[in-house]
Amino acid sequence: MSLRIYNTLSRELEDFSPLQPGRVRMYVCGMTVYDYCHLGHARSMIAFDVVQRWLKASGLVVDYVRNITDIDDKIIRRAVENGESIRTLTDRMIVALHEDADALGIERPTHEPRATEYVPQMLSMIGTLEQKGLAYRAPNGDVNYAVRKFPGYGKLSGKSLDELHAGERVAVLDGKDDPLDPVLWKSAKPTEPEEVKWASPFGAGRPGWHIECSAMACELLGETLDIHGGGADLQFPHHENEIAQSEGANGKPLARFWMHNGFINIDDEKMSKSLGNFFLIRDVLKEFDAETIRFFVVRAHYRSPLNYSDVHLGDARASLKRLYNALHLVPPAKVDIDWGNDYASRFKSAMDEDFGTPEAVAVLFDLAGEVNRMQSPKLAGLLKALAACLGILQADPQAFLQAGATLDDAAIQALIQQRADAKAAKNFAEADRIRSELLAQGIVLKDSPTGTTWSSAQ
Repeated sequence: MSLRIYNTLSRELEDFSPLQPGRVRMYVCGMTVYDYCHLGHARSMIAFDVVQRWLKASGLVVDYVRNITDIDDKIIRRAVENGESIRTLTDRMIVALHEDADALGIERPTHEPRATEYVPQMLSMIGTLEQKGLAYRAPNGDVNYAVRKFPGYGKLSGKSLDELHAGERVAVLDGKDDPLDPVLWKSAKPTEPEEVKWASPFGAGRPGWHIECSAMACELLGETLDIHGGGADLQFPHHENEIAQSEGANGKPLARFWMHNGFINIDDEKMSKSLGNFFLIRDVLKEFDAETIRFFVVRAHYRSPLNYSDVHLGDARASLKRLYNALHLVPPAKVDIDWGNDYASRFKSAMDEDFGTPEAVAVLFDLAGEVNRMQSPKLAGLLKALAACLGILQADPQAFLQAGATLDDAAIQALIQQRADAKAAKNFAEADRIRSELLAQGIVLKDSPTGTTWSSAQ
């Protein structure tokens, strides 16, 4: 079975093969570095880390670009608020980004370009768009893209211009021909710091957000990519505008496959900084280990919504302990994956169907059960090797199982009684918190009419 990927552009699963045999060019939109990363960012980074891992495991070379947006309205505003330079803020946040990503086992991309390093390429593309009549200069000094002059605008979102205008709340301002016209070049404002003003044929200013990715992707990977990815919230307008800009300038498809990961939700609402319902990666790492967070994300399909809670993370840790327990009881031999093996073949079939990690994880649990039954170091080695494709089960099993295991029987019983008291008082949030606390330490509760019993996930 060949790899099939769900293409947002066609809205279908399609057989995948790279333009250049044996080599994949993949661009994924990265972070705007004005603050620390939250779990929503973690999901996107982990999702595409798994994608590039599986492409490599399939024998392909991957040129993977994940950009950094280091110039943006939010960055300018935050730096001014902090009383620091743009560069000081962005350097500090990039260090924090790497700390979080490294903790979660996310491999560094092949290239991690900063937008400010590619302003000449952006200006060149804007100049090409202006020459082709797709860009125009507004009275306020901005340069805008004329979406109505690009026939394919809306093809990624699947909506016409009229549909995209429906319910619009933004009036035509600053000389825009259409409210949907993205800004390619923002003219310098007197109140803005000098470090965000570049000289250009259009006057002093800075690039708009959308043109940054168009220019960096083209410069580093060429005019047509194999895969372009990002969060579902980027599909419109960011990726729609990237298509219009890049294809308008180059006359070639920007990407053959478009991939979008789903959101992490809190109470069925998207986690985001704008809504104020986000959890920073580094804060969650104070309560749960990094591999548990990664496993929580990986065991859900990348396109599906994922509901966050301490209970779910506790359950993820308990499940991960079951897998590590197999490697603890049967030390794994170092093996190369035999894709003819039934477990490996099933794992591959799952991953080849649009990176089906839930089914792949189910295979790992089946294999762990076989390891426990057969006591086979070779099967244990296969379990570890397959799990590496997902970026899990690579730590020392004993160290993972013993981490945080500090509860004795008396402490466990005391917590069970506290939970019972909370339930009796209808304080279900507290009851759930206690259950998740126990789960995080590998203690599984089972309620019955006669009371609550517990067992160890180990």
